[in-house]
Amino acid sequence: MIDKKHIEELVAAQLEGSDVQLITLSVSPQNSIDVELDSYKGVDLDFCATMSRALQEQLDREGEDFELEVGSVSITDPFKTKMQYEKHLGHDVEILTKDGRKLHGMLVNVEDDAFEADVEVLVQVEGKKKKEKQIQTQRFGYNEVKYCRYDLKV
Repeated sequence: MIDKKHIEELVAAQLEGSDVQLITLSVSPQNSIDVELDSYKGVDLDFCATMSRALQEQLDREGEDFELEVGSVSITDPFKTKMQYEKHLGHDVEILTKDGRKLHGMLVNVEDDAFEADVEVLVQVEGKKKKEKQIQTQRFGYNEVKYCRYDLKV
């Protein structure tokens, strides 16, 4: 089986000097290697193809056969790094908390241990029977959410 740590080192060497970051790397027992990349301005197909060729040149297909896929993260993938949260500041996001609340709002602040979003909540207003929608800034620790991702609003 191909060593994941070795692939991480090869990817890191290829990314050195660029603003592109490794987001996920998986190596299956069948030697299927999946590399996902991202940057503040996105990752284009040419960069992925160049990365794929560079990795293939450094791996020995004769010694161990493998399948390699290098790509950029999908717009619908949950954020996994602080850089991805920062990249989406000011954008609409969908948040699923670990207690099961699904919230929609705008990402307004990113810190090392948490992020803040202006989310729509229903609030009971004094003197009214019906709850009203209001925008409130709420703070979420990264460990308090199942995911936060770009909200396509489809």
